[in-house]
Amino acid sequence: MSDDFTSRLESAIQRGRRRGEYQASEERRKELSDEELKRLHTSYRLSLSEQIETAVQRVAEHFPGFRTEAIFGEEGWGEACYRDDLRIESGRRSNLYSRLELVIRPYSNLRVLDLKAKGTVMNREIFNRAHYAKIPEVDPEEFSQLIDTWAIEYAELYAAKSRT
Repeated sequence: MSDDFTSRLESAIQRGRRRGEYQASEERRKELSDEELKRLHTSYRLSLSEQIETAVQRVAEHFPGFRTEAIFGEEGWGEACYRDDLRIESGRRSNLYSRLELVIRPYSNLRVLDLKAKGTVMNREIFNRAHYAKIPEVDPEEFSQLIDTWAIEYAELYAAKSRT
């Protein structure tokens, strides 16, 4: 009986060691795939950030008084254009703020590419949108079309509500 116990004990220890080695190798494999996902995210972010910058600057060029600013950091990478207007009607002053912001959000443990857009026209938020896809399933053309669509939509809404 003791020989049987000893052999079963040794077998159990060997199985435990193999399981531990397997888990360690799986974690290493996961880390490599996580690094690959980060690399892909960075690649998409760089190409889409350039398109965002171009689209937002083109919107700003069509409306005098808009200023542009690059966005980078914790909120993401992208571009914004904004303007602050002073209106005087019937002797009353009012400030009217307008802004378009498009950003690619930073990489997170959710492993998605996340495009965020906010539009404000004359102190009223007209849209606040997000579009995301799992990084391996990203269609760059879809994101590209959304950037253009949202920038053009903002321009149309701003033109309809402003008097410039």
